[in-house]
Amino acid sequence: MTGQSLSDLSEANFEDSEISVNVGGFKKKLRSHTLLRFPETRLGRLLHCRSKESILELCDDYDDAQNEFYFDRNPELFPYVLHFYNTGKLHVMGELCVFSFSQEIEYWGINEFFIDSCCSYSYHGRKMEPDQEKWDEQSDQESTTSSFDEILAFYNDASKFDGQPLGNLRRQLWLALDNPGYSILSRVFSILSIMVVLGSIVTMCLNSLPDFLIPDSQGNPEEDPRFEIVEHFGIAWFTFELVARFAVAPEFFKFFKNALNLIDLMSIIPFYITLVVNLVVESSPTLANLGRVAQVLRLMRIFRILKLARHSTGLRSLGATLKYSYKEVGLLLLYLSVGISIFSVVAYTIEKEENEGLATIPACWWWATVSMTTVGYGDVVPGTTAGKLTASACILAGILVVVLPITLIFNKFSHFYRRQKQLESAMRSCDFGDGMKEVPSVNLRDYYAHKVKSLMASLTNMSRSSPSELSLNDSLH
Repeated sequence: MTGQSLSDLSEANFEDSEISVNVGGFKKKLRSHTLLRFPETRLGRLLHCRSKESILELCDDYDDAQNEFYFDRNPELFPYVLHFYNTGKLHVMGELCVFSFSQEIEYWGINEFFIDSCCSYSYHGRKMEPDQEKWDEQSDQESTTSSFDEILAFYNDASKFDGQPLGNLRRQLWLALDNPGYSILSRVFSILSIMVVLGSIVTMCLNSLPDFLIPDSQGNPEEDPRFEIVEHFGIAWFTFELVARFAVAPEFFKFFKNALNLIDLMSIIPFYITLVVNLVVESSPTLANLGRVAQVLRLMRIFRILKLARHSTGLRSLGATLKYSYKEVGLLLLYLSVGISIFSVVAYTIEKEENEGLATIPACWWWATVSMTTVGYGDVVPGTTAGKLTASACILAGILVVVLPITLIFNKFSHFYRRQKQLESAMRSCDFGDGMKEVPSVNLRDYYAHKVKSLMASLTNMSRSSPSELSLNDSLH
């Protein structure tokens, strides 16, 4: 079509002509017969224009002298449009923004149905759930930033021993007590601590068996004195462990802000409170009811199992997962609550006259709870056909409700587990043999880049929340 205007051409010359397009500075000559394969698109309709006014309705500017059509669009996305005219298929690269791509092909008059099957599933999935696709990238950003901050905090604590009396010795003891696997000494101490915790739990369980109870002079069963010795040894070890960690802590005032140190404290407090209560009861018989408090406190010994979190990467990762997955856990509880409420009322309506176990709504709540969570104790079961059908629907709904948020929680657990392993590896590689030598090698460029990307993501979310600003940006671009 070079050398003559569009209005001078006849329909017969369309297939032998070319048109020149300029898309944001990207210039390309296109043959008319290629564009006529898709006459409903913007470029296809452009061939049928016979006046400059009709041309300017489809493009942003038209140079009659050069016979060039100008489009103020993104030149980086136009090659995808060219590929469509040549092959009849659209392909979407993974790094593209699906919303920008969708707006671009809508401008050119290309339907999303032309997206090839290899890209269609990913494209529509990303478009329908834009927040889900950001999880991996966001997790990596949080992992890099959090790990960097934690390593710096670790080195900051280690540097506080410099200049203190016996600072280097206290630092080595702090590393051995608070960082299992850091050295041979820390591994030995960790193994001993795990054995004492497990021994204490096993002793508590055996102490509840009738075969291990010894009758007193009046025939009343009492605890085996050997178990009491093991219990006292465990308390002595736990107390020594807590006092030793407190003595070599970099900052005493921040010591109990650590959740693991609070667990250590809670594991020994019930014993000492029980000891004080027993002394008070023996001196004042009128306060015998306090003995029940002591019995309740003894049950709190089971929480000593949480002390294993200090020595287990998996338990610490589980704690971090529950901390940062409160939305998913809340969603799970909400789904269960709705399902339990619905199926309990339906079961009550159907079974109240023929089943004594389901004669009240609270009893039906219990039945719906064990059914939706697929526990199924079998203590209460519906007897009618309608009740059994309701129970089947309740069980199937429970499976779906439980499975949906579990995937998100598992992904977060995997992320925190990998991050914790990387952090432990970085801490074990630190050498403080002769004091503080140098700060660990950290890629500051990546750290800064993640910070900037997080800032840009926040600004993007703010702009998306304002439709007027979004439309203004689109009009400017």
